[in-house]
Amino acid sequence: MARRALISGGAGFIGSHVVRAFRASGYEVSVLDNLSSGTRDNLPDGVCLHHLDICSPEAAAVVREGRFDVLCHLAAQIDVRKSVADPAFDSRVNIGGSLNLLEALRASGAPTRFIFSSTGGAVYGDLVEPPTEETAPKDPQSPYGTAKLSVEYYMGYFARVHGLDVVALRYANVYGPRQDPHGEAGVVAIFCDRIMSCAPLTIFGDGSQTRDYVYAGDVARANVLAAHAQLPSPAGVDSRAFNIGTSVETGVVELASRLLAVSGGHSSLTHAPARAGEQRRSAVAAGKAERMLGWKPEVSLEAGLKETYDWFVAHRPAGRA
Repeated sequence: MARRALISGGAGFIGSHVVRAFRASGYEVSVLDNLSSGTRDNLPDGVCLHHLDICSPEAAAVVREGRFDVLCHLAAQIDVRKSVADPAFDSRVNIGGSLNLLEALRASGAPTRFIFSSTGGAVYGDLVEPPTEETAPKDPQSPYGTAKLSVEYYMGYFARVHGLDVVALRYANVYGPRQDPHGEAGVVAIFCDRIMSCAPLTIFGDGSQTRDYVYAGDVARANVLAAHAQLPSPAGVDSRAFNIGTSVETGVVELASRLLAVSGGHSSLTHAPARAGEQRRSAVAAGKAERMLGWKPEVSLEAGLKETYDWFVAHRPAGRA
């Protein structure tokens, strides 16, 4: 009998890669998604979609009654700027929705592994020199990062008091095919969209701020490895947390230059004021994931950027120059 996985947010950008990775590993996959940012088109055939909000009683019933082997929780409010503008909404979705699923899992009594998509870019802040270890001091610079870290502490409670099997994957900046270049988008997707239109690339601030860019396929593989890993009992919030990144800092101006090089584009660079709630430098040390999960990034930045740009070109809307 096939093992069963439930992917919340599975119709979204990262979630759709996670869905495919579990399918390729032989899992029967179900998806829980309200389609607020994800789409049915992101899902392969044969995946059961529960079109529900993670905050709803109906979503809790799917978790409580499903007896899944693994629950990968990716559904979230993902826009840092939106969290700054409306922290209460961010909290309702990212904390309230996560608690709804955790409590349903507790009530189910099933031996499900709960894998939470946390953030390595937003929980550490600027207190320590990158690349940042999991045990580094936490200083979220936004409500989004604060909410993600709060969920990790709730997971620690559910593990300690109720015996839940929990893992937190702290992602660096994820990019790749199917990322939406509009709305809640990452810089790589936005730049790809602008390059295709020969439009200027907007750099917020001076462009020297750095991020750790990790390919979506590598992130999806981390979820599958985390589902299978033999791990020691939880012993504090960081014990079951794993950074998922490349440990390499890349500046925004450098990223733009490298993307222009692999795409052959000719967009110019323009500057705009720095955005509130964003840190200056970010990269995560991923040695623990290699030691305990058997994971390390396999896709280089150049290869990942080329794959991503080629996907955007292949999926360019009809009639667009």
